[in-house]
Amino acid sequence: MDAPIVVPGTNGPAPADQTQTAKPELMLAEVYTPGIDLSDYWVSEKLDGVRAYWDGQHLITRAGHRIAAPDWFTAGFPAVPLDGELWLGRGGFETLSGTVRRLEPDADAWAKVRYMVFDLPTSPDPFGRRLSALRALLAECPSPYLTVVEQSRVADHAALMARLAAVVRDGGEGLMLHRDSSRYRGVRSADLLKVKPYEDAEAQVIGHLPGEGKYAGMLGALLLEDTDGCRFRIGTGFSDAQRRDPPPLGSLVTYQFHGRTEQGLPRFASFLRVRELPQGTIQE
Repeated sequence: MDAPIVVPGTNGPAPADQTQTAKPELMLAEVYTPGIDLSDYWVSEKLDGVRAYWDGQHLITRAGHRIAAPDWFTAGFPAVPLDGELWLGRGGFETLSGTVRRLEPDADAWAKVRYMVFDLPTSPDPFGRRLSALRALLAECPSPYLTVVEQSRVADHAALMARLAAVVRDGGEGLMLHRDSSRYRGVRSADLLKVKPYEDAEAQVIGHLPGEGKYAGMLGALLLEDTDGCRFRIGTGFSDAQRRDPPPLGSLVTYQFHGRTEQGLPRFASFLRVRELPQGTIQE
């Protein structure tokens, strides 16, 4: 492996089928902490999928890349913007990620994907009303690939933790809380909360650190930089295949951790997955 390298802004132009468009202004989640009034929140499963914005014509990633979905997959989608996740079921993220990244869509792979919708981003109504409108809208939609994410209520923190334990036990990732009275805003706020048995965050790969011993000639650790400019290393959570072919420079990766140090560094950080590749990069 090479010594750490600081990555430039991009790794080349985007392919024609992954045209860079304006990044959608998506509602982003903060982390749940006990003590809030749960009576004003809807609860849903946190899907381990690929966030996708439907602009009425195309599916777009968080980074603003157009997803090369087959025309038949989006046929019948409503002509209004939707916010949701492409999903392949619990534990299917890696396969799904490869499917979504392909410039030439694989029809057999896409036939197993569902677009799980949880919001109407251009509606001015509070979430509770948006949810009712979304259910009514998709009830009239003929597409078998479009589904409304199930939303329900919990009485208190104990009930929320019981729901979380059941979801994680069955292979799920966690829960999401969506404030009933909230308007859709393309910012990170407590209107949307994630509930997980551990914390997670995203950072950009800016270097590959060489492995030693049994990992000689492979990746030893990733050098990452978060949105605050904090740099740190992650050396665990990788398969041998990922160590032989690590996430490329410029990738946005998700890592899990358990709290932070006084310096703001993540404690016991471990690699989870690649969330976004650099422009022009396609991995199978």
